[in-house]
Amino acid sequence: MSSRTLPLLFINLGGEMLYILDQRLRAQNIPADKAKKVMNDIITTMFNKKFLEELFKPQELYSKKALRTVFDRLAHASIMRLNQASMDKLYDLMTMAFKYQVLLCPRPKDILLVSFNHMDAIKDFVKDTPSILSQVDETYQQLIEMYTPLSSGDFQLIRQTLLIFFQDMHIRVSIFLKDKVQNSNGRFVLPTSGPVPYGTQVPGLIRMFSCTGEEVTRLQFTNGGNYTAALREGSFEIFGDRVTKLGTNMYSVSRPVETHMSGTSKNSAQHTKVNTAPNPLAKEELNLLAKLMGGLEVHKPGNADSGFRVNLFATDEEEEEALISRPDELSYGVIKIQATKDQQANAELAKIMGEFTESGDQSPSASSKGDDLLAMMDGL
Repeated sequence: MSSRTLPLLFINLGGEMLYILDQRLRAQNIPADKAKKVMNDIITTMFNKKFLEELFKPQELYSKKALRTVFDRLAHASIMRLNQASMDKLYDLMTMAFKYQVLLCPRPKDILLVSFNHMDAIKDFVKDTPSILSQVDETYQQLIEMYTPLSSGDFQLIRQTLLIFFQDMHIRVSIFLKDKVQNSNGRFVLPTSGPVPYGTQVPGLIRMFSCTGEEVTRLQFTNGGNYTAALREGSFEIFGDRVTKLGTNMYSVSRPVETHMSGTSKNSAQHTKVNTAPNPLAKEELNLLAKLMGGLEVHKPGNADSGFRVNLFATDEEEEEALISRPDELSYGVIKIQATKDQQANAELAKIMGEFTESGDQSPSASSKGDDLLAMMDGL
């Protein structure tokens, strides 16, 4: 397992989340000023300096529940609110999109190009806000400094760590099903055509050499696909042509997006059941997550009328039905953790609650932000 995987996972999932929210804000005709505020607030929180300092420290990946907790908090960093069913769908779309991108990367190193495509799109979202743009540029520099010196073996380990994280996720997504890149069981279809990885040759030729290194024989064989040579390598600089389209916004063309739960049937074997037994490492993960979320600035709207709800479904009825019909193995169960009994965890949470109290508009109840955080921590 690579200890350098978490920043790439967070940034790519965050980029997919912004693509989806941008599409839904436009589809629901949210006023432009409110939509821009939502995007700016989320990106500001996502690239908060203290938060990224914790994120970029070498560490193991968090569990799916812990990462979902972070994105739940991030999605509600502005005046927009999502119901549980919409948040479930948002997270499903984010994870399946990035899983598809990781699977299709020609080389493990190309995961960094996918990340840069997400970063390029995020920069475009805040191009008119210099202060936020500078935050994104700083993160760009951190990514370049941390990842460009890595070897192919290091990137292979990062790719393997990501695929282990995604291996039990088989949510069907309408865009992928319509484009025939996903089967009805939620598994992705890998292509047998297109450009080969940069630096490699099109398969179809076997060359044999003598013990002195001279070529003595050539044999041709059918490669079973329609492969082409890679034209050039994508740019790993802040500005440049990434070449790959993986990680770009697939929602830029308006079309409906639905998720389908493969595990709805009682007899379905497509999902591994979530272990509901208490996790002995849960308290340690709580401490790590508390430190990570200590850098998250979350603002609650002071005026309830200024907030609005975004629905990722066509109607409220569909949203309610999705919440009821969601299979147990796709739900994020609750493990009760008595964090208040641990002095170190309690001190860290108290510090976080203090930072939340100081940020933005004050909510009517001074303790509500801390209550919200503790409630989310119980979801681990």
